[in-house]
Amino acid sequence: MDENAAQPADAASPSPDERVEAGSATRAADSVDERPSRRRGVLLFLRDVVVIVGVALLISFLIKTFLIRSFYIPSDSMMDTLVQNDRIIVNQLVPEVVPIERGDVVVFRDPGGWLAPLPEQETTPIQAAFDWLGSLVGLSASDSEEHLVKRVIGLPGDRVTCCNDLGQMSVNGVPLEEPYVRLPAGVTAASGEDFQVEVPADSLWVMGDNRYDSCDSRCNRNTFTEGFVPFDDVVGRAVVISWPLDRWTWLDNYPFVFDGVGDASAPAE
Repeated sequence: MDENAAQPADAASPSPDERVEAGSATRAADSVDERPSRRRGVLLFLRDVVVIVGVALLISFLIKTFLIRSFYIPSDSMMDTLVQNDRIIVNQLVPEVVPIERGDVVVFRDPGGWLAPLPEQETTPIQAAFDWLGSLVGLSASDSEEHLVKRVIGLPGDRVTCCNDLGQMSVNGVPLEEPYVRLPAGVTAASGEDFQVEVPADSLWVMGDNRYDSCDSRCNRNTFTEGFVPFDDVVGRAVVISWPLDRWTWLDNYPFVFDGVGDASAPAE
């Protein structure tokens, strides 16, 4: 027989068993190749999640540090404008970028001697961790009780006096009609004590809206700052009540109340 003659087709084709074995080997090889790909996909997904969370935390931190911050209200000194356990959003661009105006509701650090020392509060490690994370992004206000919130009545150079014959407070000789003030039943005087002050440079005279239940500039005149709040201690201006939802509202500074007040060059009473 000629050795160069064509061989039968069956002689060159793999047997069914060989084809099954070859197919199994191919699938096994594909399976081996898929496992590293699947693992890489999971790792890439986790990396993206970490990056997204990290960027979100960084943005929240920057917003909380430089733009806005949340505080809760620990007392009723600002009723009815603010009530206990309200949460407020504070614009921290005030006063460095945006100037303070009379009537603004401001949050400020204790200028010294306004607040009694707080007792130590025990917290679990888990609570402390959540509180730290919340404060990092501005969702928690664990230091709210180290701050105060009041309404600005006098700016630097203003003469603030109380009370005239009608029980009104005056700024630079202009009597104020204050719709935000809460007074006890039957009381008409805007303050339970008379006073006359001139606000020094870079400072504020502040008062609570709940005038007969607020220890503000009036009752802190024996402290280091004589009741005035230095600009350096101002954290920012409260702009909105954010919680609870049924209390959501913008906080007004009632500019019409101070119309005509002008500056300290106005004649005194």
